[in-house]
Amino acid sequence: MLRYAVVFFCIALVAAIFGFGGIASGAVEIAKILFFLFSILAIAAFIVNLLKK
Repeated sequence: MLRYAVVFFCIALVAAIFGFGGIASGAVEIAKILFFLFSILAIAAFIVNLLKK
């Protein structure tokens, strides 16, 4: 999931360089959502792992 966030961020950078503002803003929003979703799932996994021990 983190890989997809990085891919969309790279797409947003390339689109911004070439002047495609709409595509860049859409890719940035997708990258943000995926990054925060990854972060929440990672924190939940760490907490569950700590509680199992």
